[in-house]
Amino acid sequence: MRQVKKGERLFQISLYLFMIFMGLITLYPFLNVLAISLNDSLDTIKGGVHLLPRVFTWNNYREVFTYPNLVTGFNISFLRTAVGTGLGLLSTAMVAYVISCREFVARRLVTALFILTMYVSGGLIPEFMLVRKLGLMNNFWVYILPGLISGWNVFVLRAYIDTLPVSLMESAKLDGASELTIFLRIVLPLCKPILATIALFIAVAQWNSWFDTYIYCSGKQALTTLQYEMMRILQDVTSATTSSMYGINEYNAPRTSPESIQAAITIVVTIPILLVYPFLQKYFVKGLTLGAIKS
Repeated sequence: MRQVKKGERLFQISLYLFMIFMGLITLYPFLNVLAISLNDSLDTIKGGVHLLPRVFTWNNYREVFTYPNLVTGFNISFLRTAVGTGLGLLSTAMVAYVISCREFVARRLVTALFILTMYVSGGLIPEFMLVRKLGLMNNFWVYILPGLISGWNVFVLRAYIDTLPVSLMESAKLDGASELTIFLRIVLPLCKPILATIALFIAVAQWNSWFDTYIYCSGKQALTTLQYEMMRILQDVTSATTSSMYGINEYNAPRTSPESIQAAITIVVTIPILLVYPFLQKYFVKGLTLGAIKS
């Protein structure tokens, strides 16, 4: 058995200590937000709440969940995340496979157009006018169609497909397989790590989005999203706190503070993603690193 040298052991110990330190730095903000969300609002105003709540209470979460439309917002957010991730992943995979095929005549043109979208944007006003012309105002599909395909995701997936052995596709074609069969039975199963990674990217973007609700669907309460409702709650609490800053007494003092409500909202919208991430984590690093190296 090889004997570990003193310098090598010292390096390993230093590396472990550094990683533990980085882990604590990464974990601290989340634990701090959790502690504030579980601490009494008026006590939080005093400051000094770090890792543990000083005056434990569930009132901040009770205050958040007393607002109407949260159930509707959660359902719409969940639905747009599920539909948007599924359709976005399928569309991205199809485009990436097509532009990875060397037989595709317009391969370079399509690639150039996708690169252009990564650097140039029409802006909010032209996008709003286009959405209105297409009849997507106050329509559920405004959450799905405008951002269905991302140029970045296409190129990440294409880079991964380029690492697959070309002999697999050629042998399948010799056996009479069509392009659709090759795509469904060979490419997609082999791309599971990068597909899981891109699915996580799309799901997080869909789940956290609220501005499109504000711009396109604020006139239809049935299409509200959880993040949009949380934003409105925070605005209401901030307004109520500001209006009662003068002449506060034991009868008109606000029950919650904006900081506590913001912390509770952060935990509420983060938990679903935290529950999904462990199932995709094993594919995450592998999907990004393998796609960056072309064999």
